[in-house]
Amino acid sequence: MDTILIIDDNSAVRDALSLLLSVNGFNADVAATPTAGLKRLAQGDVVLVIQDMNFSRDQTNGSEGKQLFYAIRKDSPDLPIILLTAWTELETAVELVKAGAADYLGKPWDDAKLLSTVTNLLELAELSGQQKQQQRDLLQRRQQVAQKYDLTGLIYQSDIMQRLVEMALQVARADVPILITGPNGAGKEKIAELIQRNSSVNKGAFIRVNAGALPSDLIEAELFGAESGAYTGLNKTRIGRFETADGGTLFLDEIGNLSLAGQMKLLRVLQTGEFERLGSSVTRRCEVRLISATNSDLPAAIIAGSFREDLYYRLNVIELQLPALNQRREDILPLARHFLAGRELSLDAARALEYYDWPGNVRELQNTLTRASLLAPDARIAVADLGLPKAPGAAPRPVYEPDAQQIRDMLAQTSSLAEAARQLGLSRQALYRRMDKYGITYS
Repeated sequence: MDTILIIDDNSAVRDALSLLLSVNGFNADVAATPTAGLKRLAQGDVVLVIQDMNFSRDQTNGSEGKQLFYAIRKDSPDLPIILLTAWTELETAVELVKAGAADYLGKPWDDAKLLSTVTNLLELAELSGQQKQQQRDLLQRRQQVAQKYDLTGLIYQSDIMQRLVEMALQVARADVPILITGPNGAGKEKIAELIQRNSSVNKGAFIRVNAGALPSDLIEAELFGAESGAYTGLNKTRIGRFETADGGTLFLDEIGNLSLAGQMKLLRVLQTGEFERLGSSVTRRCEVRLISATNSDLPAAIIAGSFREDLYYRLNVIELQLPALNQRREDILPLARHFLAGRELSLDAARALEYYDWPGNVRELQNTLTRASLLAPDARIAVADLGLPKAPGAAPRPVYEPDAQQIRDMLAQTSSLAEAARQLGLSRQALYRRMDKYGITYS
């Protein structure tokens, strides 16, 4: 049975705490010395420790409690520890909280507060255990996928990206058009490459075209080719990207920028495999796997009359929705370390990266770290090296402090305390302390 271990040299304290916990449905055990406490911990089943800071009559500075805390932390790094302190040890207790102690309570303690602390810590520990199991399951899935498929060096850690990758790989060998949607800079081309490398035409050409980077009057010539003299300045025949990609894959990015005339020709190619170069009446054929991508709202463009509805449904046989980077924050640090290529991040810099919303997504992250790597004066990247913007008058992101309403809103939006803490950029213990400070309850 899960046990709360009380380590205190005062028998009255041990008895009072044991009784308080027992009558409130908790299983409690006691130890009178640090040595006895560590021996009891070694037996297993302890889920939380309440420990005193002094165990000898001539000790009042908390050094014994500090030594015990680090001994427990060495063997049980995730075990919640509550410190019982007198005012003389408060500074040491605060130091240990920074080192990972769950909380500290002064003597004499408040029964209601202690029970509330214990209840919340055990709930957080349970959620943490579930989260760790989920992370182990996710890691196993990633390893299995990496062994079976070519992931093209794709860097991710989030569950939402794992699901997207698995879906992309599932449809990669199907001979159907795929539409990848998502914001600029999120990595749509990388997903297209993942699909191509694991497709049945992976030995063929992989041709990339960014329709958003071409003038509208040149997109058709780029895609379908043009005969010499078809437009001013063209002195020789131009082979289009569809012909070049014959037998392989064409990745057409920013497809929402394609003109209506170009959309009509694209629809015909998808339906029949036939097209004509600009300035030619010769019908040509090709077999091309089309992957398209856009950051535009194509259904809205259909309503506005700038995108063909029949083409949309032809392209959208399979849609892969790539989330923005701020919707998969677990991916930020793995990507950052990849872009830094061996350079280290300070703790504050890592937290700043996780707090920032990355409106430019992965592309902005890469550019930020490339710049920091070039300009940072030291081997380790500091917050100042990142040059991240902040609102005028706002505190730097590494010391971001959510207010009571922000905490309530996040608790209402998320499914667990652990997830709320992650979204707020706090440790679970830090979130609990703020909830206690503001009188916020969670159910």
